[in-house]
Amino acid sequence: MKLAEFLSSIEAVGETSTAAMSKITSKSLRSYRWYGPDDLRSFGHRSRAASMGCIHADYEGKPVIAIINTWSDANPCHSHLRECAEHVKRGVWQAGGFPLEMPVITLGETLQKPTTMMYRNLLAMETEELLRSYPVDGCVLLGGCDKTTPACACCSGDATKPPQLC
Repeated sequence: MKLAEFLSSIEAVGETSTAAMSKITSKSLRSYRWYGPDDLRSFGHRSRAASMGCIHADYEGKPVIAIINTWSDANPCHSHLRECAEHVKRGVWQAGGFPLEMPVITLGETLQKPTTMMYRNLLAMETEELLRSYPVDGCVLLGGCDKTTPACACCSGDATKPPQLC
C-alpha cells in the first residue's frame, strides 16, 4: 500500500471513529483507572504525563491509543514505519483520541542471526504485556513482514483492546 492510500484510510477511519468515540463515557475507558480517580496513585500518573508535556485536556475523557511500532535502524524492511507512526498519531488526535507510541523489538532477517523466527514469540509477548500494563484503550500495530505481522496479530487476540493492524 502506498503512503497516500494509507493516509486516506487513516482519515476515513478518523471520520467514522469520531462519532463512535463521542458515545464513550470517560469512566468506561480502561485508561480512566490510571488518570481519572481523585487519589494519590492517579495523581502520580497525571503528574508523569505532565512531565512528558501533556496537559490534562490532552487525555481527559479520551481513549488512549497505543501505536506499537516495530521500526528500527537495524531493520531496513521497516524503515518507513517511523514516518507512518507520525501519520497514525495525527489520525488518532483528529479522531479524538490520545496517541502513545510504544516501540517494540524489531525482527530484521538481514542482520539478526541465527533467525528472526526465534524471536517472534518474544515480540508477541512483549506487545501483549505493553497493552496489558499501560493505560491503553485500543491499539494500532505497525509491523510489516512475515514475522512481525503474525506476532502482532497473536498478541492482539489475547489482549482485550480493539486492534488495528497496519
